[in-house]
Amino acid sequence: MLRSKILRLLSPAINRRCMSSVPKIPLTLVEVDDKSGIATLSMNRPPVNLLDIDMMNSIIESITEIECNKSHGLILTSSNDRVFCAGLDLNELQKPNPERLKEFWAILQDLWLALHLCSVPTAAAINGQAPAGGCLLATACEYRVMMPELIIGINAVRFSYVVPRWFMLSYMSVLPRLVAERALTQGKLFTTAEALQVGLIDEVASSKEEAISKCSSFIGTFSKVNPIARSLTKKQFRESDVQKLLADRVGDIKESVEYISGPLLQEGLAAYLKELKSKSSSKPRKS
Repeated sequence: MLRSKILRLLSPAINRRCMSSVPKIPLTLVEVDDKSGIATLSMNRPPVNLLDIDMMNSIIESITEIECNKSHGLILTSSNDRVFCAGLDLNELQKPNPERLKEFWAILQDLWLALHLCSVPTAAAINGQAPAGGCLLATACEYRVMMPELIIGINAVRFSYVVPRWFMLSYMSVLPRLVAERALTQGKLFTTAEALQVGLIDEVASSKEEAISKCSSFIGTFSKVNPIARSLTKKQFRESDVQKLLADRVGDIKESVEYISGPLLQEGLAAYLKELKSKSSSKPRKS
């Protein structure tokens, strides 16, 4: 089956990661509810859960652990009360080492595949800002609950980045094509209210606890179905999108490395980082 093929493709990398030393500060935290059997996977990389190589590996390992432990579902959230995930670590993209960038991009592919094809029901409890890669993680889940007055979306074009095709497919698995196209070409970040209106999220919750509770309720809707049949049905729905990436993973890495290393992205990224730094320095400091 599709999942078996992908596990064979990823197994050398997964085995290598499992043999690596455990970081001093856990980048992800997994808690399983004794009553429901649902696992909560919390991203835990201060200050804003940026996705670098170590962080992505940790999320993949946690997803694998949850699947192997036969948990009844997976809720993705953040230990940070302000940010769900701020996206890719842009330091990995600025003036990159080509070999490290190849590794980075391959692991990003692995992360999307692991979450998009996770064998247990998945839901995102979005308890903080979720731009760019944070939105990608949320759309890879089957259900999304978000707290009020936050933002979510893929704003890559704002720093001259062309969104990869499989990013687009993940977006279009949730949004109508026209809405997705306009949002991606505008670099739009949706407010919670806007995201609910267009269908980017499924529900709004007033607190993290309520968001997790609503995610648990969604996962509970599968309690009376055979988990293997459910998983295989999900994979059939998602197979065509996945195959578009698997058909040429090496080509996707090569194309991405060349574009990221090129002047258009590097100049746009430098300007974007300068803007972010300027905004940060202009904020009044608390006494």
